[in-house]
Formats: sequence, structure tokens, C-alpha cells
Amino acid sequence: MNRVIKVARMQLINKGTFIGIPLIILGASFLFTLAIWWLVRRNGGDGAMYGGGAQAPMWYFLALGIQSLTLTFPFSMAMSISRRTFYLGTVALFSVCALALSVFYYLMGLLEVATDGWGMGGQFFALQWIAENNWLVQILFYFVLMVLLFMIGFLAATIYMRWRTTGMVAFFICLGVLVLGIIALFTFTNAWGEFWSWALTWTAAGVTLWGGIVALLMAGGSYLTLRKATA
Repeated sequence: MNRVIKVARMQLINKGTFIGIPLIILGASFLFTLAIWWLVRRNGGDGAMYGGGAQAPMWYFLALGIQSLTLTFPFSMAMSISRRTFYLGTVALFSVCALALSVFYYLMGLLEVATDGWGMGGQFFALQWIAENNWLVQILFYFVLMVLLFMIGFLAATIYMRWRTTGMVAFFICLGVLVLGIIALFTFTNAWGEFWSWALTWTAAGVTLWGGIVALLMAGGSYLTLRKATA
């Protein structure tokens, strides 16, 4: 456990990567959204206003998943840190950061509701589809989404570290063939209508459950790949 904590501290040598940059992205997107809402109100706009900027730092976590491996894995190998310890320390650190940010999203959502959308009837943190659920579902929804995006980036990085450029090219070709096959299947069976009808019934709790399952599968795949990776 002590070595796992040391890996987490190693990742935090540059605190901006895990903490500073996500907060800057979130703060900037929030202020820009408030400015846009204010301009709309000043020009006579009415009704509820929505902003999707809260997801901006989440997409950064995809890049963070790549950086957290490619920038520090070679150094950890030089320090004789095992791949298992590196993996556990990195994922544990991000999980703590993601949980803290998820709680922050929830608390800001409560403040947003209490202030009637920052006095402008806006929805930035407390989007109705998410905010209509209890506090646990809301926090888990944000947490799972962040972890999922992180693991996507982390898995892609492990594939590169294991098989280099050839592996990445093969991976994306296989992914493209799979997506094309699914599209063809839905098209030839005229199943698109049923698919969208089914997708519209999804709830935040359902997305959280299935997103968590996919994140766990990616976590397992990235660990198995990392065991054979070289710096």
C-alpha cells in the first residue's frame, strides 16, 4: 500500500495535470456560459437556458488517461516500480480526484437550484435529466462518466505502450470495422427506429450502471495489457 501511495504522489508532482487544469477548464466554461446567458437576458430572451459546459473538464480526462501513462510510466520503470503498483496508484489517484469533482458538481447543482439558475433561470450543473435523481445517483453518474473517459484514454495508451504504432493502427481498424458492422446490421434490419426508442428510455441510473460495467471491462483490459508493456 505504501508503494501505491508513492505512485500517486509521483503522479502529483505536477498537480496542475490532475487538479489545476480540470478546475481551470470548468471555471472558464462556467464563466463563459454565465456571460452568454446574461447577454441573452439583456436582449429580451426568456425561458429556461441550458449549458453543456460542465462536461468540458470530463473530456480532458480522456487526454489525462493517456498522459498519466505515457509521461510517467517510463520513469516508474526506471525506479523499479512494478506495473501492478503503478496501475493501482494511478487509478486510485484518479478515482479520488473524480469522486471529489463529482461531489463538487452535486453541491454546485444544489446551489444552482437554490439561486434559480444563478438568477437567470439557467441549468449548468443541475441539468434536469440528472438533477431529478437522488444525490447518490447524481454523484455516481458524474463519477462513472469521468472514470469511463479516463479509462478510454488509459487503455489506448497501454495499447500503444505494448504494441506501439502497429498496435494502434490495428486497434482503430478493428474498431472501425466493428462500428461499420453494427451500423450495417441496424440498417439492413431496419432497427434504427427501435434503437432510438429504446435509447430515449434510458435514465441517469441506467447509464451509470452500464457505464460502470464498461469502465470495469476497460480497467481490466488496460491492466492485462500494461503487464506486458515496455517503457
